[in-house]
Amino acid sequence: MTKLAICPGSFDPVTYGHLDIIERASKVFDHVIVAVFHNEAKTPLFNTAERMDLLRQSVTHLDNVSIDSHGGLLMDYAREKKACAVVRGLRAVSDFEYELQITSMNRKLNKDVETFFIMSNNKYSFLSSSMVKEVAKYDANVADLVPACVEAALKQKFK
Repeated sequence: MTKLAICPGSFDPVTYGHLDIIERASKVFDHVIVAVFHNEAKTPLFNTAERMDLLRQSVTHLDNVSIDSHGGLLMDYAREKKACAVVRGLRAVSDFEYELQITSMNRKLNKDVETFFIMSNNKYSFLSSSMVKEVAKYDANVADLVPACVEAALKQKFK
């Protein structure tokens, strides 16, 4: 049986912090679906198709990773895909408190899917998509924070 995991997020845009988690998950699971979800609390800079395209360009080196999107509940999506796990990245204790609430609700919705937390690499522990967008908006260098395709897309958005 294939061990399928879902790595969900808004990925607006994908950063090297996200990619670190995705790469590490790809070493543990047979297949990882990176799924773009809409977060009602956020107004995205990139639409879903753009985010998926940037992710695809960023994971070409990972044969067991695919990109998808979903507009509903993560646990419904996990059931549909027959996933055994959800992978989430943690940067700090504050992330854990938020993720604990989400994980508890997800377990109530689908007890058959486990959540695995991967601690971010220390060099990305400060990194967020929001921070990248803020810095890029003022034409600061983000080359060491995001893949080249994302850097170019940010420059295009903030022209």
